[in-house]
Amino acid sequence: MDQDERMLHASSFGAAAVAYAEHRPDYAQAAVRWALESAPGPRVLDLGAGTGKLTATLVALGAEVIAVEPDPAMLTELRRSLPAVRSLPGSAEAIPLPAASVDAVLAGNAMHWFDMAIAGPEIARVLAPDGILAGLWNVMDDRVEWVAELARVGGSAAVGPRDTPATWRAETAGMHLPKTGETARFGSPEQAEFPHGQRRTADSLVATLATRAGVLVMPEEEQDATLGRIRAFLASRPETARGEFTLPMLTGVLRVRRL
Repeated sequence: MDQDERMLHASSFGAAAVAYAEHRPDYAQAAVRWALESAPGPRVLDLGAGTGKLTATLVALGAEVIAVEPDPAMLTELRRSLPAVRSLPGSAEAIPLPAASVDAVLAGNAMHWFDMAIAGPEIARVLAPDGILAGLWNVMDDRVEWVAELARVGGSAAVGPRDTPATWRAETAGMHLPKTGETARFGSPEQAEFPHGQRRTADSLVATLATRAGVLVMPEEEQDATLGRIRAFLASRPETARGEFTLPMLTGVLRVRRL
């Protein structure tokens, strides 16, 4: 994906902010605890916070949370659902916080949008000494046969390489590194994954996949065809054809320490 395409995908979510808030999953609490377990204190920045899916989990775990989100529509949804959380407009490349003001920076399904040549020094700036940067990704467990078939039917726009256990580790292992040769601001990466799941119906799973960036930027006719294939597949499977089911998932975590 070139820079222009990356920017198009990254900016696609605002138009679907309400649907994103309704249909995207939260994060496994065990994964968030692991991300934070070696942080030097309780102050956490949720960077690229979206509509607050990760923010809500951090609040539930008792963290002192600040949320930063660049998209106004996403930020509006976050403030509507979590009015007590301090939330600010800003980006990974321009964080509106003073130096050494947080103990951990977490990013839920967002780090792959960061320009780490710029964001890396910015994140290091706001982190306290020995602070933690962690990226979290919810992935669909394609070790389950029907989920693997769903990924095939949906195509890479709906279920991409960061979205399944087979490939998320390779895809995210270097997410903390700048792509332009600058010195990394963080130490060696650690990765772990934690069981998770989301209660869905066929309709709500289609609606969830419709919030993926690759689907949001499709031409309308292609989008309709893709979602139609997914809907027909879910109607054909005994696991998903009737009523609610649990979508098997994992929350994968990349964790690094500020140098």
